[in-house]
Amino acid sequence: MEKSTEDVISMADSTVTVEDIEGELFKIERIRDILVRRESELRYMMDDIKLCNEITRLKKELQKLVSIPDKDKSKEDRQKEEELLLQINKLVETRDFLVDDVEFERLREREEDREMAAFLQSRFPKVMPAKDALNGQRVASKPQRTSTPFVTKTRLTLLKDCCGYACSVM
Repeated sequence: MEKSTEDVISMADSTVTVEDIEGELFKIERIRDILVRRESELRYMMDDIKLCNEITRLKKELQKLVSIPDKDKSKEDRQKEEELLLQINKLVETRDFLVDDVEFERLREREEDREMAAFLQSRFPKVMPAKDALNGQRVASKPQRTSTPFVTKTRLTLLKDCCGYACSVM
C-alpha cells in the first residue's frame, strides 16, 4: 500500500521550510563553534595565569637572593640563584610557546570565519548578511592594562613578554 506525499504528516510547522531548518542548524553549529573556541581560550588563559603566577613567585624568591651581598652569599645561595634563573627561563619559554599557539589559533580561526561566512552567504543569501559572520559577536572583557597584546575576536589577550605583575589576560 503506497502513500502519497499528501498522506505524510510532518512534525514541523507547515510554514517552516527545509531551508529554514538548515539555516537554524547552521546557526546552532556556529554557536557551538564559538563556545568551543571560548573554552579553548579560557584554557589558554588558565595556563597563562598559572605560568605568570609561578614566574612571579620565582622572581620574588630570586630577588631575595640577589639582594644578599655577594660576600655574604653561601654556595647554596649561588646554586639556588642559578636554579631559579633556569626555572624562570624555562617557564618564560613555555609561556612564549603558549602565546605563539594563541596567535596561530587566532589566525586559523580568522580563516575559518572567512570560509564559513562565504559558505553561509552562498547557501543562505537572505539569512546571512554579506559581512563577516562574527562581526556582531562580542564577549565581555576586562579593561586592558597592557600595551602590546594579541587580541582575538573574543578579546583573549596574552603578552609575549612576561614580567610578573604586568602579565595580563583578558
